[in-house]
Amino acid sequence: MENHTSNIPLTAAEISSLWNSYQSETMTICGLRYFLQNVECEQTEALLTFALEKSQKNKEILQQFFRGEGYPVPQGFTDKDVNLDAPRLFSDKLYIYYLLHMSMIKLTMNNFSLVVSSTSDVINYYNDNVNHLQELHIKAKELAKEKGIYIRDPHLPKPDQIDFVKKQSFMAGWFGDRRPLLGQEITSLVYNSKRNALGQALITAFSQVAKSKEVRKYFERGRDISGKQVEVFKSILSKEYISDSAFLLTSEVTDSTTAPFSEKCMMFIVTLLSASGIGQYGTAMSTSSRHDLGAQYTRLIAEIANYADDGADIMINHGWMEQPPMAADRKELAK
Repeated sequence: MENHTSNIPLTAAEISSLWNSYQSETMTICGLRYFLQNVECEQTEALLTFALEKSQKNKEILQQFFRGEGYPVPQGFTDKDVNLDAPRLFSDKLYIYYLLHMSMIKLTMNNFSLVVSSTSDVINYYNDNVNHLQELHIKAKELAKEKGIYIRDPHLPKPDQIDFVKKQSFMAGWFGDRRPLLGQEITSLVYNSKRNALGQALITAFSQVAKSKEVRKYFERGRDISGKQVEVFKSILSKEYISDSAFLLTSEVTDSTTAPFSEKCMMFIVTLLSASGIGQYGTAMSTSSRHDLGAQYTRLIAEIANYADDGADIMINHGWMEQPPMAADRKELAK
């Protein structure tokens, strides 16, 4: 079985996945180290420690991959990107929700990296991560239930018998009668409402601690976009008399105005949330048969993509965007 010390170079998919993982893990380490300085609940502290120890181990393994390949170790995020002395900015409740949703985002990333990898030790690395993240997600979910802060998704009535679709209007949604929402459509609407509520809380916190006017305005805009998108999902569900199972989380942000993270780190977190949002909306579109839902997701994706593009401009202008692995510029080399 080949490994990263063999003569077989890592593929473009593998080196890109490892590079992205390094960015994610070093960002995670900054966040968890700060959270642990302010946590009160012993159970939440144990879960944050469980997550931090794994990220720190992953950082070391990733560095070994790069060195074994003769590839420069990325800068990622360092001690300079976190202020452990900053006052508390988030509640324990928000820490639990952060672990719930970030473990889901990283599960998606690591599952994809596992699928596209072919080198044995890269496969083993991502397989181990997937198992850890599943355990972390389950533990965070159980802790949320125990704390009474986990809100279950809506229920569906039980049919008396199986049935089949009889009308083409099953796919409609523009005019006239719309069929009730399918269970999978409700699932996507509820999940995206919850995800935006967390995003709104995080960006609200970042907007009140950012020092640069440009970055602060960008975060304020993101806060408003998240809030509006939550209302879109709530409105769709409300018309069907279905709860969105989400609630406002901005109350879990303190009044601190001291930044616990560098603006580079906060911009990266928002970029990660934006990319995840686009991916989740794409998945929701593929499982939503009603045309009106597809149109809503298309509009929301465009709004987030535009926001993400503006964020990329800010990061490039400030020298905060580290260049990912890329192909050789053959046209330029030919000159």
